Amino acid sequence: MALGLGRAARTAEEFGINMMAAASVPPQNFKPLESEPGDVFITTWAKSGTTMMQQMFHQIRMIAATGEGDMDFDDISRMTPWEDTGPLIDYDVNGPQRAQPRGFKSHREYERLPAGGRYVVTLRDPHETYVSFYRFFDGWHIERGALSLEEYMPLWLSGGPGGCDYFTHLLSWYARRSGPDTLLATYRWAVKNKRAMIRRLAEFCELELSEEQVSLVEKMTSREFMHRHLDKFDDKMVAEALEKRVGIPATSDSTKVQASSSDANQVPDSIARQINEMWAERVTPVTGHTSFAELAQELDAQSHQS
Repeated sequence: MALGLGRAARTAEEFGINMMAAASVPPQNFKPLESEPGDVFITTWAKSGTTMMQQMFHQIRMIAATGEGDMDFDDISRMTPWEDTGPLIDYDVNGPQRAQPRGFKSHREYERLPAGGRYVVTLRDPHETYVSFYRFFDGWHIERGALSLEEYMPLWLSGGPGGCDYFTHLLSWYARRSGPDTLLATYRWAVKNKRAMIRRLAEFCELELSEEQVSLVEKMTSREFMHRHLDKFDDKMVAEALEKRVGIPATSDSTKVQASSSDANQVPDSIARQINEMWAERVTPVTGHTSFAELAQELDAQSHQS
């Protein structure tokens, strides 16, 4: 018998009820991460390029090791495990991986990740993340159309399982933008300069790729390719756990790869004002940048120099 509501939520409060119920089942197989020096953490904020970077990382290491790409998996987060969902899906995140270095997914800020690792982060405009996050939950965790964009703010602030709010995450990684253990770029730069991003990530992981192999990774991380393989990027393990524990059908629309990019202009004016006020209060005093566009100019210039 399912716990929680036995269906998708229709309000932010009902979302919390389902998540608390799902988390109440004691795991049998989960074990906390036992980190090793050199582990790679793909630790973007929610809806900021995480899935693309997981795919890029996995294909780089597999092609470097075997000469071929690898799509023989049911869920990309089985290839790069996500500790914060480990108890929910009852999964031992310390299991063997197909190639080195080991890789893990996260939405955390630096201060809550194991020391001694390597950290890959792409940052995205907060307004775009708002729309993308809403599209992701609408029709899966939330009953389709039950929650308006205006009502979504509490869920956006949560940052996803194990995460933090958008601004805590951004400031944590901005402070480490020049650190040798951190590869930081904007999501748009990574998409528009895909080959350069692939080379940067390969070098960061101490792996070598030929130009032909870079082209293969580029193809396998394109929106078109990933959209053709939606079932590899739809949080299959989490979806199955939610169906079993709280009755949300695993056949719900949980895919992370959308056919088109999210448009920041869809954010309601009242929400945009709140986001801009939080930026002015928290980000501008630290970075000197009055908007994400200004901050992106700085980071993109550094990326071009790398």
